[in-house]
Amino acid sequence: MNPNKALWEKGDFTAIAAFMRESGEALVQSLGIAPPLRVLDLGCGDGTTALPLARLGADVTGIDIAQNLVAAGNQRAAEAGLRNLTFQEGDACSLQGVADDSFDMTLSVFGAMFAPKPFDVAKEMVRVTKPGGRIIMGNWIPNDPTFVSQVLKVSAAFTPPPPEGFISPMTWGVEANIVERFGQAGVPAEKISTVRDTFRFISPSKGPAEVIALFRQFYGPTMNAFEAAQKNGKEDELNSQLVELAKAQNQSADGGTSIAATFMRVTVQL
Repeated sequence: MNPNKALWEKGDFTAIAAFMRESGEALVQSLGIAPPLRVLDLGCGDGTTALPLARLGADVTGIDIAQNLVAAGNQRAAEAGLRNLTFQEGDACSLQGVADDSFDMTLSVFGAMFAPKPFDVAKEMVRVTKPGGRIIMGNWIPNDPTFVSQVLKVSAAFTPPPPEGFISPMTWGVEANIVERFGQAGVPAEKISTVRDTFRFISPSKGPAEVIALFRQFYGPTMNAFEAAQKNGKEDELNSQLVELAKAQNQSADGGTSIAATFMRVTVQL
């Protein structure tokens, strides 16, 4: 099986996405959606940004590599009565069956950054987006001190070295890499802009330790880290580091969780 597919089908990202809904809606609200608009949500998960896009009247196609998340997304769309939203399986490195110039906007929030061939991802996003359209990405930033970047950094420290040729998804959070990748896809640097933005992980009822427990149970990269740590007798050490991280960054004072995570917001104007 495709290792990336295996990673995201391993757990159940819907349990993590539940903490991300409010920020997903806020990000979509900031995009200035004005129907009629055809939008591709790439690496869409179960629809944290796809559902808000559809509610604003866009005609949305969500593509994700994980079959379980596609099924969950279609179920959420059906329950919400959103006939202008469909989810399907696909690989961000090769969007087979998706025609050139199909979408007015291509959006990928913490999705396509995890695909293993970043130059192919950039090329495909440019290919399927209409001239005059926009590509929007949200990417975690390497070594950023805030939550998700640190969760991934801590997890990586307990995981065996990646195979030769592996390109870290975190490289999508570096402006020079972003410009190079879209540049090879034919986009001049002046058409690419980046800005740091904030996503929040919010749970009124679950504290930081409970949030980390869900990451441990359902978030692929963290699951892999715990499996490796268990073999080395370092499971408790990993858990302690992640719980302390979440507690230190929690801004909720009422027993719940509200943790800010900084990301790189990329806008490509075609």
